[in-house]
Amino acid sequence: MGRVKNRQVRPVLKVKGLRRRWLINTVGVLCALGLVCVLLVTAMFAAYYYSTMESDMRYRARTTTEFFAEYLNQSYNEYYQSCITYAQTFDDKNNIELQFINAQGKIVASSSGNWAGPSPATADISDAISSRAIKPYRGADPYTGERIMAVSSPMIYSNGEVIGVLRYVTSTAVMDMQIFYIGLLSLLAFAVVLVVVLLSSNYYMHSILVPLRAIIEKAKKITSGSYGIQIETVYDDEIGELADTINEMSIKINENEKMQTEFISSLSHELRTPLTAITGWSETLLGTDGLDPQTRRGMKIIHKEAGRLTEMVLELLDFTRIQDGRMTLNIELTDIRAEFEDVVYMYGSRSQQEGIVLEYNDSDEDIPEISCDPKRMRQVFLNILDNAAKHGSEGKRIEADICFENETVVVRIRDYGPGIPEDELPLVKKKFYKGSSKARGSGIGLAVCDEIVAMHGGSLTLENAEGGGTLVTVTLPASQ
Repeated sequence: MGRVKNRQVRPVLKVKGLRRRWLINTVGVLCALGLVCVLLVTAMFAAYYYSTMESDMRYRARTTTEFFAEYLNQSYNEYYQSCITYAQTFDDKNNIELQFINAQGKIVASSSGNWAGPSPATADISDAISSRAIKPYRGADPYTGERIMAVSSPMIYSNGEVIGVLRYVTSTAVMDMQIFYIGLLSLLAFAVVLVVVLLSSNYYMHSILVPLRAIIEKAKKITSGSYGIQIETVYDDEIGELADTINEMSIKINENEKMQTEFISSLSHELRTPLTAITGWSETLLGTDGLDPQTRRGMKIIHKEAGRLTEMVLELLDFTRIQDGRMTLNIELTDIRAEFEDVVYMYGSRSQQEGIVLEYNDSDEDIPEISCDPKRMRQVFLNILDNAAKHGSEGKRIEADICFENETVVVRIRDYGPGIPEDELPLVKKKFYKGSSKARGSGIGLAVCDEIVAMHGGSLTLENAEGGGTLVTVTLPASQ
């Protein structure tokens, strides 16, 4: 049904899409980098604090072990008594605990004053005894679950025997809290930076999206046929350049459309005169006697083709009137059923000659008279029937009916041909669109019909019918 392949221009730029891509590509990456930076800063401070504390405890353990080296020549009892005395007089017992542990892992003296409890079971003690070197430990206390740091230094007797370890141990709760606060402050600083970036970037995006939205709206109007409209440009950047380009395109399309319309109108008027002469003289010659059969057959072909060309010229003239707004309607109260039946009966005899059966589904339903232009509506019905015969000729059958539904007059015309490809359905009413159809025609018949029906306040729709073929539905309001 009247179909040239026409590409639909769809705006690729979508405001929501741009915002989403900006959030993902910019804010998403910024958030990821910011979180990495927060983690790195926190990890660096944690590493610094822990290494500083471990260095301090190693120093304490080494110097204290060296101090006790002079007591290692004493007997075990004297030695252990010296340990107890030193632990009891340890100055920094509020911050760190000093422990003396024997080779069996039992505490023999502690600055906390309590060494009757369970023996420590951390790995630094056994490692220090076996390796005869200072060993650290970080982790949870096996008995209390508290996070601690410990450093054990082996105590070697004069005969070379490791008789125990000197161990410093402290809780890391305060340090862990400080590290947590540092991480929290880093996160807060990052949040402030992110808010500033978001506000500044949002302003920047707003300055892009607002004019872009206006450009998209105007571009949509241009694609829908409002050629010549202009976009106001207040920017001298790439957006302004885009707007200027679209404005120039709109002007050129408008000029081309005017040239095309003027050419079609001029050509149509020029063709009408010779076609009228050809049609008239062919009718005259066909009405005379004495023509041999071959000549009469040729004259019939001439008369038929001249009529077809005349119909195309009239369609082109209607098209130019629609384009420049000169098409008008002569509205009068009309018996629309009678008009439709006249067209069906008139076209039925023509289709019968081509081997196509036109079935009119008559009904006794009351259809009120409506206000319309009867001449234009007959043109619409005739064009739809003609399209059904051309494009659905394979089915050899056309069905037509008219009824009154929901305060509207509904006309349905269905053929039993191959139907319309789904991807072409939205385009068949476009001017000059023919698509994959091989049928003859200008491709503007349906466009003209659609405009006429719209001028009456109605609608014209096409769809593929169940079981094959195309169904055209014309809906007209009963009252305007």
